[in-house]
Amino acid sequence: MVNVPRLVIAAPASGSGKTTVATGLMAAFAARGLAVSPHKVGPDYIDPGYHSLATGRPGRNLDAYMCGTDLVAPLFAHGSAGCDLAVVEGVMGLYDGASGQGELASTAQVAKLLRAPVVLVVDASSQSRSVAALVHGFASWDPEVRIGGVILNKVASDRHEALLRDALDESGLPVLGVLRRAPQVATPSRHLGLVPVAERQGDAVDAVRAMGERVRAGCDLDALMALARTAPALADEAWEPAYAPAEGPRPVVAVAGGAAFTFAYAEHAELLTAAGAEVVVFDPLRDEKLPAGTAGLVIGGGFPEMYAPELSANEPLRRAVTELALGGAPVAAECAGLLYLARELDGKPMCGVLDAEARMSERLTLGYRQAVAVSDSPLAVAGTRMRGHEFHRTVLEPGAGTMPAWGMHQPERRVEGYVQRGVHASYLHTHWAATPSVAHRFVEHCRAR
Repeated sequence: MVNVPRLVIAAPASGSGKTTVATGLMAAFAARGLAVSPHKVGPDYIDPGYHSLATGRPGRNLDAYMCGTDLVAPLFAHGSAGCDLAVVEGVMGLYDGASGQGELASTAQVAKLLRAPVVLVVDASSQSRSVAALVHGFASWDPEVRIGGVILNKVASDRHEALLRDALDESGLPVLGVLRRAPQVATPSRHLGLVPVAERQGDAVDAVRAMGERVRAGCDLDALMALARTAPALADEAWEPAYAPAEGPRPVVAVAGGAAFTFAYAEHAELLTAAGAEVVVFDPLRDEKLPAGTAGLVIGGGFPEMYAPELSANEPLRRAVTELALGGAPVAAECAGLLYLARELDGKPMCGVLDAEARMSERLTLGYRQAVAVSDSPLAVAGTRMRGHEFHRTVLEPGAGTMPAWGMHQPERRVEGYVQRGVHASYLHTHWAATPSVAHRFVEHCRAR
């Protein structure tokens, strides 16, 4: 049984202030001495970094598309074990999900799977009495979604607040918080959303602290905690990365980190460890050598385009990565990792493992994907089906090698990525909890070296 008090922080639309409120609530409750479990609906990697900073715990994703609806509650239980409170930040608008697939992967669906009350964050900057109609519509749209209260954001004045409260008295939903406009709490954005925590360091700490102070001053934390405690117990068992690895030495799997490679799901390292690997994080911007004894390499997503000159200048590490990959070691590269393995990125030399060139593009590639492994690799057997997500403003030419990594089935049919020697490189972000066999297979190939 899972009996953790919990709240889902949602909004009518993107840009309403979900991240500010969710992160601020996490920080405010953590400051009270509570163990707060942070979660994010959807595939986003950046918001969980701020959540982790606010709580001191790994930010975890709940993605009903990539992991399936049956895994949402078990993954939640795994992440929230032993905590006093869980705060789940939604994605987009409350009822927005995977394109053309109804409620799938929406915040509303996740709230229902978790049986969690929803707090609706409303941008009230350009309305007064109309806020009641908006809230009523969202609260009545799906009777299975329980909206337990409203937090009003971007309120201009005491007079504005009074008008909003008067209107919402008719809705029957309590106002659990009122936040004034506060540009000093804003976090900077760029071509793929917020700037990750790892790139802002002290500034990110200050921003999270400011969010916590703002939420503590403007929200009724006691009422929010009382609402969280109304969530009933879940019968789901917690997900576990347990696996019986082969006996013998633990192969070292080097995982790229640092400011250029910030996109990672916490469960990936847990799965690698459970499969028998020793996971060691390294920073391609600073480290000139791979970790001692590296038998396999995982290079996830991030922003190598922002650090192309620095990555290129670290020639010793680029040579070490190239030698490892050309020697047949297992290498799993997603998105940023794909670019790092290319011959060059925006004219700057990269590792040259792949005979391809990458460059920034005006076009944003974004969306869920259905994929099947085209070629056998240390990551997957040909025919393995997985769901993933693409999110980039770069172009790789050519986009696929003679042995592609994936065949895509949504939104169009195409092949993508590279499989050569032990390398599996692709734009596709995947969540290994949905298919833990890929982590097990990867470690087994590392052990065989």
